[in-house]
Amino acid sequence: MFCKLFHIFVADPDELIKAIKKIAQGGKYITSSLSEKLFSILSQDTERLPHETLSDREYQVMRMLASGKTLKEIADELSLSIKTVGTYRSRILEKMGMKKNAELIHYAIKNRLIE
Repeated sequence: MFCKLFHIFVADPDELIKAIKKIAQGGKYITSSLSEKLFSILSQDTERLPHETLSDREYQVMRMLASGKTLKEIADELSLSIKTVGTYRSRILEKMGMKKNAELIHYAIKNRLIE
């Protein structure tokens, strides 16, 4: 598999020789085009605040959770099942790199997302 991936990114023979020499010396090698692609992918998420990665519905649920509403209250208000709201909560926490509602509340207050 490595050879296939390596072949995809190293088409130029001179580039291949450079890569082999670097790896043989114990180093790591990445082509400039792959480096640019990786940087582009990684910088997309780091330029945005965590709450900006949420869908509209996730953002709505996040604000409701942060304001202290229970899953049942949110479910009733949005005409959703409690299980669906729980799934939203899990996704929100995962996307935002958090584990507890307390972290979410702190984040929302700090970023003035709730009143």
